[in-house]
Amino acid sequence: MLRFSACRFFRSCALILWMIALAYPVSAQEVAMADQPLETPAVVVSATKTEIPAKQVTSAVEVITGEELERRKIRTVIDGLRLAQGVFATSSGGPGTEATVKMRGAFARHTLVLIDGVIVNSPTDGAYNFANLTAENIDRIEILRGAQSMLYGSDAIGGVINIYTKKGVGKPAVGAFMEYGSFATFREGGHLSGAKGPFDFSASISRWDTSSFSAVNYRRGAFERDGFHNWQASGKLGASLPNDGRVEFNFRWYDSRTSFDGFADSGAPTDVFGARSTNRNLILNGTWVQPLTSWWTSKLTLSQANERLLAESGTVGFNLNTRQLITANPASCFPDFDTCFTPFSSDLEILNRRLEWQNDFRIGEVLLLTAGYQLRREEGDSVGFFGGANPERVLSSNAGFAQAQVNLWDRLFLTAGGRHDSYNTFEDATTYRVTGGYSVKETGTKFRGSYATGFKAPTMNDLFFQGFGNPNLKPEKSLSMDLGIEQSLVEERLHLSAGYFWNRFQNLIQFASGGTLCPAASFGFCPINVADAKTQGWEFAFKLNIFKGLDLRGQYTYTLTRAFDSSTLQLGGDKRLPRWPVDQATVGVTYQPIDALRLNVDYRFVGARNNNLGNTASQVLGVFNLVNLSASYDITKNWQAYVRVDNLFDEKYEEILFFGTPTRSVFGGVRINYDLPI
Repeated sequence: MLRFSACRFFRSCALILWMIALAYPVSAQEVAMADQPLETPAVVVSATKTEIPAKQVTSAVEVITGEELERRKIRTVIDGLRLAQGVFATSSGGPGTEATVKMRGAFARHTLVLIDGVIVNSPTDGAYNFANLTAENIDRIEILRGAQSMLYGSDAIGGVINIYTKKGVGKPAVGAFMEYGSFATFREGGHLSGAKGPFDFSASISRWDTSSFSAVNYRRGAFERDGFHNWQASGKLGASLPNDGRVEFNFRWYDSRTSFDGFADSGAPTDVFGARSTNRNLILNGTWVQPLTSWWTSKLTLSQANERLLAESGTVGFNLNTRQLITANPASCFPDFDTCFTPFSSDLEILNRRLEWQNDFRIGEVLLLTAGYQLRREEGDSVGFFGGANPERVLSSNAGFAQAQVNLWDRLFLTAGGRHDSYNTFEDATTYRVTGGYSVKETGTKFRGSYATGFKAPTMNDLFFQGFGNPNLKPEKSLSMDLGIEQSLVEERLHLSAGYFWNRFQNLIQFASGGTLCPAASFGFCPINVADAKTQGWEFAFKLNIFKGLDLRGQYTYTLTRAFDSSTLQLGGDKRLPRWPVDQATVGVTYQPIDALRLNVDYRFVGARNNNLGNTASQVLGVFNLVNLSASYDITKNWQAYVRVDNLFDEKYEEILFFGTPTRSVFGGVRINYDLPI
């Protein structure tokens, strides 16, 4: 197994660039003859909730386009996010198992995720589970790093991930794909998109089945294969209105069934037989945008995410430590907890609703003022989770926000804003954010920086979970700062960026023995605002168009984390935060030797990390290096064949301790696309 330090990684990148330069010497004439420089997104929306040119953005933003996902044959959003800077994504055992994303040393519950403007974070645990979200029909993913509570409210301490569905353009067309590969995997689907008159439409549907992947790592002795079955559909319907107005409706639906594994009551990894979960999610959004005058534009958004989660634990398992069969029978646990696990079944329904009214006021060419109101309502209903005669719980909030954007001479860019959130169950929160940037057009250089405060509201589990909830919790809070520089060279064929970030998290909610801080109805062990944490680090990225048809990209993130009890310094004991690598990096190569053939290679490096807050030596997760490749060939104008190989060198690794990851896997498929005769 390869082992790389950060310095060796950069030396390797430099060697790769040098070897390519020797193998493919590029003259000035060849550079000039190449069709286009590397493309960058025309506009970014997430940074300010308004469309602004990417070169004017003063926040740390990365955009992954749907075209890039398709070119690299990436199946899921989580796989695309694994290659982004400042982001660490993990899955607990393969397709369909829990998959979460963390940013800049924060926790998964601190990353706000929106799909077409719909907040999809779970109100029960605060995080969004990416396990079932496939990459079909996605236009782009905007990744906004750093505290963003001023614009987005709770959940955005670490950053925001905004996912947009494709808009139909051009002549109506229809397409389909079919794929088969390792782990008895079948994938198939179709799409329809286009525009006609004032209307545009885009829709897709897909099916994914796999049955031969063990959630608990088979290399540790698991032998039952866990299945995953996923239906997914999405769509966007838009219409142009008079005076540059627009109305738009979006939906995304998925229905997934997953087999999973777990742990014996002693904490030993267990291959559980018959454990099943079902996830049904319907995401709806409606948006109306209308310029009311030449200087005033109003935008109204109504959105809802409805999720149903069902799970059954199964009745028999195989303890991988003792190599014994165990049963779901609590009566047999005492005194040997290795011989049983506690059975459970759950039925949880959660609902996220949001209304937002945003108004943008353009004052000359220099100033853009934004003011808005947001109503957010979260509901959860489960007898097993929240108990009582009425198990339904509701969290609601009202918020107002205002922001000013200043553009001086198209060189100096400034933003400043504030927000106040009022909740029905705990104290209010006020946040602010300021950013600045300066562009030196003559040299292709941009400097940027930001400072912000953030907060994360307690979740329903924190407040109401039966026997453990604590209704006296306060919001988690944060301070966030970053500085960055971006540089374009060689006629914008080379893009470089470097940045430093710093975060301080306060009043973090942790489960602990709370004594008098826990409610009398609890078991004396409950969530309390007890911990603080600090993170800081560096982010580097580059994109290089070597010559027409050959592109190189890469990023490196260095993250230091520390957690400690705010009063006694005992909880965490000044330890590194769990599951955060100090070093992580990716390098990707795209090569198109002829118009019909596309080749892609992605390398991912992740450094060592601790699996738990105690930094237990026996639970250290080691370094791993992954190489994935894909190739596609356009047989005709309408037919394409492709192949993808994941984990090319069959690396043995775990993202989360005890849980399985893919061995070398090969997948092949075909795609067809045809214009419709209308």
